[in-house]
Amino acid sequence: MTGESSEKASAGETVPQLSVKELFSRRSVPKARMQGWVAGKAGVGGIVFVILRDGTGYIQTSAKKGVASQQVFEAMRDVPRESVVQVTGAAREDKRAPGGVELVAEGFEVISKAEPWPITKTAVKSASFLYDMRHLSIRGRKSIATMKIRAEVMGACSDFFREEGFTLISAPTFVQAAVEGGSTLFEVAYFGKKAYLSQSAQFYEEAALAGLEKVWICQPAFRAEKSRTNKHLTEFWMIEAERAFADQEANMLLQEELVGFIADRILERRGDELATLGRKFLRPELPLERITYDELRAAAGAKGVPFEWGEDVPTEAESLVSLSRSAPFFVTDFPLSARSFYHMTYDDRPLVTRSADLIAPEGFGELATGGQRIAEYYPLLQRIKSQDLPPEAFSWYLDLRKFGMPYHSGFGMGVERLTRWIAGLKNIRSASLFPRTTTRISP
Repeated sequence: MTGESSEKASAGETVPQLSVKELFSRRSVPKARMQGWVAGKAGVGGIVFVILRDGTGYIQTSAKKGVASQQVFEAMRDVPRESVVQVTGAAREDKRAPGGVELVAEGFEVISKAEPWPITKTAVKSASFLYDMRHLSIRGRKSIATMKIRAEVMGACSDFFREEGFTLISAPTFVQAAVEGGSTLFEVAYFGKKAYLSQSAQFYEEAALAGLEKVWICQPAFRAEKSRTNKHLTEFWMIEAERAFADQEANMLLQEELVGFIADRILERRGDELATLGRKFLRPELPLERITYDELRAAAGAKGVPFEWGEDVPTEAESLVSLSRSAPFFVTDFPLSARSFYHMTYDDRPLVTRSADLIAPEGFGELATGGQRIAEYYPLLQRIKSQDLPPEAFSWYLDLRKFGMPYHSGFGMGVERLTRWIAGLKNIRSASLFPRTTTRISP
């Protein structure tokens, strides 16, 4: 241990242990104890400044030579960055300090001394190095701000669905059938059988509808996509919801209400984090714009990115159209050839599905995919066969249609993609604490 312990208070004196947030809320405290990490240091003349960080924020701590004890002054001057320390002193308002509050050290104790910090100013210019050191780089201000925004997104989702009467469920990670296509499945050995990591919880949500009517889920999803773009991860978290007695229009209304609710919550509670990231985020006006697949295809073609009818929308085309928008928008009526087998089509347009993608503005791209599901047994069986899929692999999913399945719809929304758009991040990797991509599985 180094320096004077704050436990050396006078007999009978109780020194409250406070967080940075509590110190800022009180503004002035005669004596308090705080524990945290050394985020930075500076010296001006006979004064040493240490920036302390805990889970609630940052605060400046100071010690003046000749006022603080020599032991405290030297301990603060010499303490390495990221060391864990305990400081005792008086909190006071000071306009010169970041946030307008400073903790004047009377006692300073090093709980865990750190070795020299490996992430230097030169090293931060290498994104690859920062992700190699992700276990340490997540201590940075921007990483912390991003993770708090991500947590707020997930908390807002929970509150929204609870208020809307949805029940939170969980679903298996090991599955035997594809939801989004066999080419993106991660195959795993399962006690002598072949299994896969779940791409989506949709089928299990549909099964839960008969008992709960409105369900939602938030858990990891896995896609073996070989895409190396700024919006793809091989493992990510997905918010999914399914609702009985809801058509595709109701499904889109639910999604835009969710986006509006999340935006309000972020602006209400995470303004400081947005400022740290330099992000000017605005709440989108509802209702959100809706354009058809055909309209997007025409707009993309006019911008020099043509693609054939029936193809999924290329990333470049999606980005070009997205760049011309300032708020999320829906792309509706995708061709059946660009959608999974379970999507319902229009009676008068059997090759067009009742589905939509929710696209973020500013070039951020797809946030969610949703649609109305086929609710009848024989139409679903026919669709499975028409796409050369093995009916036996979907036996229990087909069974649901034999025992009372109403019309229903749902969607899946990526947590990291949503966070990336709200926080204004260049790459989706920054929205994950420990991102997994085609080239990264460590740390």
